[in-house]
Amino acid sequence: MSSKDTCETFCYDEEKVNRIQNDLQNVDISGVAQLLKAIADENRAKITYVLCKEDELCVCDIANIIDASIANTSHHLRTLNKQGILKFRKEGKLAFYSLDDNHIRQILMIALAHKEEVKVMANV
Repeated sequence: MSSKDTCETFCYDEEKVNRIQNDLQNVDISGVAQLLKAIADENRAKITYVLCKEDELCVCDIANIIDASIANTSHHLRTLNKQGILKFRKEGKLAFYSLDDNHIRQILMIALAHKEEVKVMANV
């Protein structure tokens, strides 16, 4: 970080700061941070992406797609399920997972689009 990307003097807009601090108290930022943290792991991001592309998959299929063990994949799936990102259903001895709702798909697709834009801008 250089001196160019920080203020050279300390001052702030008290009204604006107070208003936004009050707004911040009424928003569950902690929950959002936990959601994003859950997806931030590369394997969990892969699982989320895979389930954006395919509506429902069993644990074995997901493990093979992301090239991970069933035990490791199951661990990640449980984490994503606990965070409300995925849901699952049992069919006999098989467990099938899918995205909990379309918001998760939107979050991941927006993040991927942003990453592509950043990559393009870095090459300009």
